[in-house]
Amino acid sequence: MQPSRTPRRTQPGRIVARVERFGDGAAFRALMMAALALAFVVAQAVMALAKPESLAPLAEQISPSVVNITTSTVVEGRTGPRGIVPEGSPFEDFFREFQDRNRDGDGPRPRRSSALGSGFVISEDGFVVTNNHVIEGADEITIEFFSGAELKAEVIGTDPNTDIALLKVEAEAPLPFVSFGDSNAARVGDWVIAMGNPLGQGFSVSAGIVSARNRALSGTYDDYIQTDAAINRGNSGGPLFNMDGEVIGVNTAILSPNGGSIGIGFSMASNVVTRVVDQLQEFGETRRGWLGVRIQDVTEDVADAMGLASASGALITDVPEGPAKEAGLLTGDVIMSFDGVEVEDTRGLVRQVGNSPVGASVRVTVMREGKSQTILVTLGRREDANGESGDSDAEPEAEAEPQSKDLLGLTLSPLTDEMRAELGAADDLEGLAVTAVDEASEAFEKGLRTGDVITEAGQQKVASIADLEARVEAAEDAGRKSLLLLVRRAGDPRFVALSLGE
Repeated sequence: MQPSRTPRRTQPGRIVARVERFGDGAAFRALMMAALALAFVVAQAVMALAKPESLAPLAEQISPSVVNITTSTVVEGRTGPRGIVPEGSPFEDFFREFQDRNRDGDGPRPRRSSALGSGFVISEDGFVVTNNHVIEGADEITIEFFSGAELKAEVIGTDPNTDIALLKVEAEAPLPFVSFGDSNAARVGDWVIAMGNPLGQGFSVSAGIVSARNRALSGTYDDYIQTDAAINRGNSGGPLFNMDGEVIGVNTAILSPNGGSIGIGFSMASNVVTRVVDQLQEFGETRRGWLGVRIQDVTEDVADAMGLASASGALITDVPEGPAKEAGLLTGDVIMSFDGVEVEDTRGLVRQVGNSPVGASVRVTVMREGKSQTILVTLGRREDANGESGDSDAEPEAEAEPQSKDLLGLTLSPLTDEMRAELGAADDLEGLAVTAVDEASEAFEKGLRTGDVITEAGQQKVASIADLEARVEAAEDAGRKSLLLLVRRAGDPRFVALSLGE
């Protein structure tokens, strides 16, 4: 029987002794010293790479293209001492007399108000990009360059929807300018530089990272890059650079409880800005595609009520006069793809439609009554849309006898002429008026209120209690857990799915 060969711990000295049996001890020690020296060199190199490089060369490269913007606006003077001294103060008469001596015969003397912002040059012939709110209402716009030179600017065009404005200056020599980069390539964690005129302090640089992408604030076409690079008042309209010196955003807004930077700033993504700037430069205005529908997101309960496989797409709540109606899209259709691109939600659809050329013919795939259909729609121009809803397609039906019933947590009554007048509804609107809502019900939780009008249930028109009861019964027979209602409030439609257990 062979003895067990269990490894034994060996003291360091004995290890060296054993190694020396296989070679010269001095050679081994030299090899070890060389290895340690190499490891030290590698560690130093790693530390050098980890240490951030100076941003000074990049700042020097791009600074000449960043500008300060000063605007001047004439505003009406005050009509009294209000705001200077408290009303009823013994000094009130004194200040009123002082103002009277300084006003014209026809009223208070107008005064000038100034505002500060930032911008950047995008071409050597003097096109300048900034925020619309920086120059809105301005009588005079002065551009100050990094060199200290000043030039007057004129407005080429503005887009309040994205808060972008395009200006033009006339310079004697070609101006230094910067180019736009691909904002879609910016990743959360990438380094960025914000430049501008914060708090009127002049040219300033701040650095940070992209802290979030695809943020929406309140606009229809919002696509903001969120950054922790310091952005303050006066930075508006300034550029957000990547490390290649390309503009990937226009600094537009901050989130702050006190008006100062708390590390949450927003820059409109360059891929949105470039489309706007190109149109302003060519036409002096924006020209966005228009589909002509009102839409809402498809939620899980709405998807269940409609028998959809997933909660995706954009549910059409209304089709006023416009391209969609002319093409045959209907209320209750769910837009699944637009021009070959899958629609995830309403925000994505609105942006894609807006980015499409006016007059383009696009294929829109919808789910209608459980079947997929593709419809060709010729887009109109969003700026030409008047936003008015088309006439109702409902055929007049005999008015049901006035009655009331509790159903789905709602107290419902068929619409009468008196109710239509009280609610300000169209004379031909048919449906069930909500006269009360159980505050403990799902209907109340989902926002239904007294005065709402239910015009459809299960994507079928309802004009009487019997119609709604039939829709409930049909949904239960089909194994549905909820029923989809089309609800109108002050003329605005939306779909709400209510559980059939109510």
